Amino acid sequence: MALTYSKKDKLKSRKLIEKLFSEGRSIAAYPLRMVYLKTSFDDGVAFKAGVSVSKRNFKKAVQRNHIKRLMREAYRCHKSTYFNNSSNEFALMILYIGKETVDFALIEKKMQQLLNKFSEKELTDKTAP
Repeated sequence: MALTYSKKDKLKSRKLIEKLFSEGRSIAAYPLRMVYLKTSFDDGVAFKAGVSVSKRNFKKAVQRNHIKRLMREAYRCHKSTYFNNSSNEFALMILYIGKETVDFALIEKKMQQLLNKFSEKELTDKTAP
């Protein structure tokens, strides 16, 4: 898996996002929360991810966009570490639920924790003794 976050890797389908929030499961590593749903895609991508920051907590678009950019970069840098050997397909939405702005080091650390929790919970082989 390449260290890219291309257009086909992005979660854009409104129907899939609605299904994700209605039927999906979630995990958290404050200030990040991930909602995920096992699904299948037609374009051969194993994971589609989206990021979101609440307008309620960050009124200015500049602040929201900055945090989203940091989250996308942290996801892009670490996705290959956790998702290389997976045969399942998932839709992921990563939400920023904090109320204060943070730097990249904290976002990266929390993203690693979040992806680690996700891989332990969903990607490990549950049939092994």
